[in-house]
Amino acid sequence: MKHAGPEALKQLHPLIVRIRMLGALRERTPGSFYVKSSGILHFHEDPKGMFADLKRDGEWHRLPVDTPAEQNKLIRLLTEALRH
Repeated sequence: MKHAGPEALKQLHPLIVRIRMLGALRERTPGSFYVKSSGILHFHEDPKGMFADLKRDGEWHRLPVDTPAEQNKLIRLLTEALRH
């Protein structure tokens, strides 16, 4: 599964805007988010769909992000991860 390229990230633009609005993250490259110097979120594209890798409690978790419900779940989990 490869990292999401520019065209794939365009599909996720509304989600990425929501992530940017959280404010606690730094986007080093498009679609790759960090807290201080530690990566916390990036995206992958696959024939099966789009996925986010989210670091929670020191471990990476892969989540689908194709539907609004999946994207809302990612935002909720990301917000929780930022609180810790």
